[in-house]
Amino acid sequence: MSEEDLDGAVAVLEALGRWRRAERRMSEASRLYMNLGETDMRAIRLAVASQRSGELTTPRRLAEHLGISMPSVTKLLDRLAQGGHIRRAPHPLDRRSTTVEVTEETQRAARESVGRNHAERLRVAAELSGDERQTVIRFLNALAATEPRQG
Repeated sequence: MSEEDLDGAVAVLEALGRWRRAERRMSEASRLYMNLGETDMRAIRLAVASQRSGELTTPRRLAEHLGISMPSVTKLLDRLAQGGHIRRAPHPLDRRSTTVEVTEETQRAARESVGRNHAERLRVAAELSGDERQTVIRFLNALAATEPRQG
């Protein structure tokens, strides 16, 4: 690798680091705005995304997504329900299970805190040419593939 290529690669990774720090700050600002913990926010994000796609969010799905135990999910859901962020409903197909739905108020707060930032990120991505977007996608997918394998 030439020195110029190495300098360019380092510059790309430094820019990626700046993006990751900015993304963490945005996530933290949203979390503070909604007065929730990080795990709470991850649970809310999964439930909102599931609702949008017509999928059901169950406590087991949350436990798997968050990497926490079922008793921890129960405590998390109790806390979110007490705060008015979620409501539990009977599962339509499995009487032994429940589903989790995010309240309209929490969805609105999430849109307000996250929506503005997301719209700006979409604008930046839309300003790229089609070829530039494909290059970025290829790069990010290749970078993601360098993740260490578990097991």
